[in-house]
Amino acid sequence: MRITKIEKKKRLYLLEVDESEKLYVTEDTIVRFMLTKGMVLDEETLKEIQIFAQFSHGKNLALYHISFKQRTEAEVRKYLTEHEISSEIIGQVLETLKEDRWIDDAKYIENFISQNMNNGDKGPFVLKQKLLQKGIAAQLIDQEMTKTDFSELSEKVGQKLVKKYQAKLPAKALKDKVVQALSNKGFSFNQAQAAFTSLEIENDEENELDLLYKELDKQYRKYSRKYEGYDLKQRLIQALARKGFGFDDINSALRDYF
Repeated sequence: MRITKIEKKKRLYLLEVDESEKLYVTEDTIVRFMLTKGMVLDEETLKEIQIFAQFSHGKNLALYHISFKQRTEAEVRKYLTEHEISSEIIGQVLETLKEDRWIDDAKYIENFISQNMNNGDKGPFVLKQKLLQKGIAAQLIDQEMTKTDFSELSEKVGQKLVKKYQAKLPAKALKDKVVQALSNKGFSFNQAQAAFTSLEIENDEENELDLLYKELDKQYRKYSRKYEGYDLKQRLIQALARKGFGFDDINSALRDYF
């Protein structure tokens, strides 16, 4: 068999053998086998060229995909599968890229967490879910996650939440709101509780009373249409307690109504 044509086609080269058999190869393949027009090939060499060409093409595709941003092993595997690279070649490509540290899921996790610690507000549970969606093994995620102390981040996020809600909620409701918000962001209940406890929160009694009377006016307008006397008072106490106001403050405020 003789190479009758070598022609550049964008990223690949068209290799024609005996003016009949055609295959696309990478520049690395041309260099590795020192392919030239007129070169004579045997069956074994042609098979080696075909196998290496597939591997080289798969590797080049993977490196192109990685060049835009860091990728996980699963993301690269999916990309190569979508480009119809065989599973056997994909396995070889991934092993090579991991050996050369182009793919490193542990490093990906480390960078992912670091970015969140610097610019994000998510706790470990949300981060784990996002990393699982990237195709990373849960065991590796847990292993890397234990290296990070999230207490400082939880306190920073908690402080922002306090500033957002403090003027709108009484003390008890504020705590419930902040702890729940931190939990929704992926911090454990214990982390959320500890974060709130660590914050220095000034108790603004004047603002809390103002909030109480505003809420009482609102609830009074709502329930006074259907209830009166003892029933109305009990409804108001229950409604205000659910909003986080203390019973002593509620009873004191209700004296203006009954």
